[in-house]
Amino acid sequence: MASLNTSQFKRGIFDGLPFHLVLVPFGAIFGVIATEAGLNLVQVMGFTVLVIAGAAQLTALQLMLDNAPTLVVIVTALAVNLRMAMYSASLVPHLGPAPFWMRALAAYFLFDQPYALSSIAFEKEPSRTAIEKVSYFLGVGIPLAMSWYVATLAGALLGERIPAQMGVDFAVPLTFIAVVAPMMRTVAHVATALTSVVLVLALSFMPYGSGLLVAALIALFVGAQVELWVEKRKART
Repeated sequence: MASLNTSQFKRGIFDGLPFHLVLVPFGAIFGVIATEAGLNLVQVMGFTVLVIAGAAQLTALQLMLDNAPTLVVIVTALAVNLRMAMYSASLVPHLGPAPFWMRALAAYFLFDQPYALSSIAFEKEPSRTAIEKVSYFLGVGIPLAMSWYVATLAGALLGERIPAQMGVDFAVPLTFIAVVAPMMRTVAHVATALTSVVLVLALSFMPYGSGLLVAALIALFVGAQVELWVEKRKART
């Protein structure tokens, strides 16, 4: 049976180190909020281990606190995590030839940070083998996931004992800025991001955060149209 490439796995661990600085407080926030919302320790950890997606977890939890209908909670959380399907599709050419067990493991550890670092690394060094690529991906993902679990557990156990003045809420936007910024390489990317930001703010009045769903759909459409426009311009020149 094929085994992971040790050097690439270690390289992934090293490249992912900066993300631990924002992922740990992010996980702690979720642990605290989930406990205050009435979830017991088993439920909190089951939530974080099974979903392993901070934005979707916080979104679902907030909707639950707002007594939103179950269908709204599920649909909104799925919409927030819809990006994972796009991540998966873009990684298929790189990880597709790897053995099934490696791809299955990579599927579980597919979240923002491993995808962002891996997509950049694979673009810079396309000659890596599928085993080397999946090893790098897991080197980023596994340690970050472990930090996420431990931070969530710490937040759930400590609860209100975490000082409010620590201001750990900075971790949520900072994490996404760190993930998204290096990937903004085309006009379509920028158009999609700007559209989503403007619409999320403009539609904030909609109930149960449903404005997020509308903003996401329109932003995807705008990005696709800009991409087509750019391609047509290239074809004419």
